[in-house]
Amino acid sequence: MAAWSFLTNHARVLLCIAHDPGVRLRDIAARVGITERSAYGIVTDLTEAGYVVKGKDGRRNRYQIQAHLPLPEPDGRERTIGEVLALLAGDGATGLPAREAGPAVTLADGGQAGASRG
Repeated sequence: MAAWSFLTNHARVLLCIAHDPGVRLRDIAARVGITERSAYGIVTDLTEAGYVVKGKDGRRNRYQIQAHLPLPEPDGRERTIGEVLALLAGDGATGLPAREAGPAVTLADGGQAGASRG
């Protein structure tokens, strides 16, 4: 087995959230193979950068991916988070639609990323 990965832990955490917007930090940590503290730090990074919006659903957190935002890559290409997640997660993510008209991500509450939230 390789000692490296194509995806960063931040990308892997984002994929966990795309697959299950109500995922718990301990489950993210177990799936990614990191500590719960690291999972918390990565979710905090993604939230502070605006890529994930965290809300409460009872006692648990529920996450919404802001798929319209561009990747933080300096290569000059304007790829969005939604495009990358659609490519990586495909039909297996509950927070992502099947490949249809485009890379929009359907949010946990049924809305579309990028739609105005009031």
